[in-house]
Amino acid sequence: MLYLIATPIGNLKDITHRAIESLMLSDKIYCEDTRTSLVLLNHYEIKKPLESFHKFNEAKTLDQILKELEAGKTLSVISDAGTPGLADPGERLIQELIKKNYPFTLIPGASAPLMGLILSGFETIPYQFLGFPPKEKLSAFIEKILIYPHTTVLLETPHHVNKLLEAICKIDPDREMAIARELTKKFEEVVRGKAADLKEGNYRGEIVLIIKGSPTQIDKNKLLEEINYLISKGLSKKDAIEFVTRNTNAKKRDLYQHLI
Repeated sequence: MLYLIATPIGNLKDITHRAIESLMLSDKIYCEDTRTSLVLLNHYEIKKPLESFHKFNEAKTLDQILKELEAGKTLSVISDAGTPGLADPGERLIQELIKKNYPFTLIPGASAPLMGLILSGFETIPYQFLGFPPKEKLSAFIEKILIYPHTTVLLETPHHVNKLLEAICKIDPDREMAIARELTKKFEEVVRGKAADLKEGNYRGEIVLIIKGSPTQIDKNKLLEEINYLISKGLSKKDAIEFVTRNTNAKKRDLYQHLI
């Protein structure tokens, strides 16, 4: 059995009893950085063999993990902080486990993207999480984000966040945003405002960047035409409205009133 275990993103108390139990049951724990993981494991007096598992040795270590599972060992995989497989190593491992039908599960826990999203005060359903922005072709990446009608959540380092904010300001300096940093830690902070107001900040620590959806004007009459067309083809009002508005900020209640 293999456990993918979410670890605290800052405060060591943000770990579940189930996570601790699973780590204690493990024959070996694979982690991104053994030195970082030892801080957590020593805090909870968990003494298990550790081995590194990160993006630079993932392919090599993968075969070893599969052999140990085949031999009947119980293994855990943890990240330095957060959830393995979500902007951290683990996605390729999960695909192999599914392909070879090895048993595994996820022990959930703290999540910086979700915490930042909720603290931002922006729309939470739907939203898109895109992880870390690319270092190349950043402008093209930002352009796509800024036309998305719903909330976007990104991760960024303090060394690159100002460059990212500059790129956003060149396209839409008035876009509403929130910067959540050092979540669950002593200096936790959430700063909200327009991109132009936030770009000069001095942001330290781990950063979650939350971007409000595009305020693009919606042609309600055009939407109603498309909805009525789908209804005439046999779709229910609910399904027709859902289909037409899936990528817009249109309020479904308003459209229902115009269709009655």
